[in-house]
This record gives sequence, structure tokens and C-alpha cells, in this order.
Amino acid sequence: MRGALLVAGTHSDAGKSVVVAGICRWLAREGVKVAPFKAQNMALNSFVTLEGAEIGRAQAAQAAAACIEPEAAMNPVLLKPSAGGRTQVILRGKPYSSASAASYQGMKRELLPVVLESLEDLRRRFEVVVCEGAGSPAEINLRENDIANMGLARAASLPVVVVGDIDRGGLFASLYGTLALLSAEDQALVGGFLVNKFRGDATVLAPGLEQMSGVTGRPFFGTLPYVRGLGIDGEDSLALDAPRDVSPPLGRDSLRVAVVRLGRISNFTDLDALIHEPGVAVRFTESYEEILAADLTVLPGTKATVEDLKTVRTRGLDRALIERDKRGLPTLGICGGYQMLGGRIEDGVESDEGEALGLGLLPVETVFGEEKILARPEGRASLFGGVPVSGYEIRHGRVHRSGGEPLFVKDGGDEGCRVGATLGTSWHGVFESDGFRRAFLRWVAEERGLDWTAGDEPFAARREAQFERLGDLVAENVDREALLRLVESGAPSGLPFLPPGTVDLQLRTGALVGQGSEG
Repeated sequence: MRGALLVAGTHSDAGKSVVVAGICRWLAREGVKVAPFKAQNMALNSFVTLEGAEIGRAQAAQAAAACIEPEAAMNPVLLKPSAGGRTQVILRGKPYSSASAASYQGMKRELLPVVLESLEDLRRRFEVVVCEGAGSPAEINLRENDIANMGLARAASLPVVVVGDIDRGGLFASLYGTLALLSAEDQALVGGFLVNKFRGDATVLAPGLEQMSGVTGRPFFGTLPYVRGLGIDGEDSLALDAPRDVSPPLGRDSLRVAVVRLGRISNFTDLDALIHEPGVAVRFTESYEEILAADLTVLPGTKATVEDLKTVRTRGLDRALIERDKRGLPTLGICGGYQMLGGRIEDGVESDEGEALGLGLLPVETVFGEEKILARPEGRASLFGGVPVSGYEIRHGRVHRSGGEPLFVKDGGDEGCRVGATLGTSWHGVFESDGFRRAFLRWVAEERGLDWTAGDEPFAARREAQFERLGDLVAENVDREALLRLVESGAPSGLPFLPPGTVDLQLRTGALVGQGSEG
């Protein structure tokens, strides 16, 4: 089989990423060579591919679900909100430009050819490409020059499935309104709907689905049940508020981890592997008391080190971190958080400040360079039994250590810094290394005098099991034959048009404005 599909949603966090991952795993299990694609992604959680390209973490996770290696073509445009209302534009995995919200709209014209070339490249090499939209396709203020939703679908002749999150309420209005706000040409590509996160009795929902299909002329391809904790790597701050299950401890005690919630927090998926361990509770917080009382406090990565450092001081959280250092309580800084724990920060790239002073808890200084470091380093944790550790680097900051002990050793040098119970590293993803994660948490428990015991399940096994559950979710709850027909043949001809459509809406709005001005 050959074809492609765009999975759109009625709003952000409707479940597009999860649905794409589930379809990818289901097709991969069926022996189909499948790849994910997201033309434009806005996320501060990103990943470095083996080719040294930066893409959204969701696309990296979807590639893992498809049982393939992630690559730059799967996310040709990545937007990373930075300080001062600017956004860094990453094109094909490398920094391309900096833009405001307004200037980026014009920039999209020059990005569309790169997006289409990337998609076509994947379609040549894979049998099926499952595309993920961005936000909602009915954002009529953004429709002109759109490269992620219906603009992409029109340019590449992609059939579209719209996902609605019934858990939020207003499912039918959201689906109908989304379709009705599209132009006739856009509506012609929408082949049907999917219901996501359904908790209730299917027999009660069924009449509504039938009526909705009747008025729109489009089928429902399935209803996915709500499954707590079923998802892939989060990409925006909405994920920070999601409930996190804590498995029972194997020892007498649990470990409390407080993660400082920064305004431009990035790669907070670094903490997912900690949650995987039994008896480890992770909480993202802005509370002085929680940060001070935790067994481990993490100052995470950020896309705006200097700006977020100001916020840390404004909220008085710097005092909690300094007090932890005085008391010898375990504290870890990752990437931007590591830079904050150090001394001088010279930044002429991400901020207009030029220079700032960190918290002075680690003997390191940071100088930002124009060229971004993108790497997949490996080494050993010399201070934790020499266990192997790997991660990835995404940073402009070059950190120079003038004291303390290195956290990791690697070919050609060392990485990170430790002074007492305060540590820092520029490497993301280090807790996914099972040996290091367990050794590090055992050290935290010893420092706190707690009886905590590590688990024995590899983190990679947990992720693989998650992908399998997503594949099952699609296989068991979606009309697979109908979905495959849509992928192979596209949206059927003759689908009804629902007024008003964006063109009619613009005309009516203009008429109303004109009447008001004349009066």
C-alpha cells in the first residue's frame, strides 16, 4: 500500500500526537513501512537525531513507535519561543532565523517549499506517511500561508481526519465548527472524524455520532477510550499539569523530586525516567517550601537562561536553592539550569542583557555562541561507580569549569560539575541511562538517610510497552479498513459543504463592518 494522511485536531492537546504514534505502531506491526511527519511544530522539548539535527520530541517518539530512526525530514520546521517575544526558527534541524509572531507569518511563504520537499522525500522512501497537524485547522486568522494544517493538506493533496477530545466537553460543536469554518476546498479533504478520550457508555454516544455523520456527510473512524497515563513525550506546559502516577516504593521510603517550573522550561521530559522508578514522586513547582523540602531539586533546561534566572530571583526561589546548597541537600542543574547554578553568564544570543551573574553555587562560567551545539554524547559517571551514561546536547552556551569535580568523563575530556551535593550537566536525557539513574537516586537516598530501593525494569522497555498499548488502542477501536481506504485513495469526492466556510465568513464580516462604519 501507499499513501499519506493528515491527523488534525479541534484544538491543541486534542490527542493528535498520540493518535499519530498509535497509527504508526499499528501499521509497523502490520509490516507497513511508515514514517511520522509534522511540518511545523512549536515546542521547547526537542531531540537530537543521529545526523545532528534538532526536531520535536513528539516526532522522535512517533519515529520510535514506527520502529525507525528519527530524522530531520520528519519535522522540517521547529519553533522555539525565546526571550523578548522572539521565536527561534529551526529549519531542517538547524537554526535558521529569529522571528516575532507577526514576522513569522510572512516567513512561512519561503518555508513551504522546504516542508513539501521534506514530505515528498519521506513519501518516496516510505509506504505511508502519517502527518500531524498543529493546533487547529480552523484558526482562520492563520489560514493564509498555513504550512501545517489545511495549507499543507491542499498543497500535498492529503486526506484529513479531525480528532476531537470528548473529555473536555463540547465534542460535536467542536467538530462541526472546525469543519464549517473551513473553505469549500479545505472541507473537501476532510474525510472523517475520530473521538478521543471517551470514558462513558458507547451506546449513549452512538446516536450523536450517527446524527453528526448525517449532518456532515462524514463518518467516524473510531472512538478511542480514555486511558490514564497513556501518551508520548509532552511538548508544552500543558503536560506539566497532567497527573503522574507514583508506583509504590520497594523500600520503606519514597523520594520527593521538586522541579523548578521555569517560564521557558525546555526538555522537561528529562524527568520522565525518574517517574519510572518505584517510589519516586516528581512535581513541577514554583513553591519555595517545596523546592527547599524536596529530597532532590532539579533546576531544568530553559530556552531563556538569563530571563528565567531573573524570574527565579524575583520569586525568591534563588534563596531556596542557596539554602539547599548550605544544607548539603541534593540539587541538580540541567543545561540552562546548570548555567544558572554557575557564575558569569555572557549571552549575546538568546537575550539582550549581554551579561548576568548566576547563583554562584558551581565554579563554572557560560559564554553563548551563535552556532548551536547539537550532539549525542556518551561517557561514564565517574562519581557514581563509573556506570555508562548517554544523552544529547541542544545549547548555545559553552560552559567552562574552573573547579569542583567533573560529573562525567568522555573521550577527549569531561562534562559537568559537582561541588558537595550540588551538581550540573549540559546533557539532557541522562536519566534514561538505567545504571546512572539508579546510582544517582541511590546517592540521593543515602544523602537524605532514606531507605529507597531502585526498580529493575529498563526505561526503554517501559517506552516500548507504551507504544504497544498505543498500537492496541488503534487496532482495537478504529475501523482500520476504512482508515486504510482513506490513506490510499484520499477523501471521497462529493462530500457535502457546510456553510459558512471561511470565504463566506470573511464576506459577511466585511459587510457587517462596512454597515457599522457607515452608520
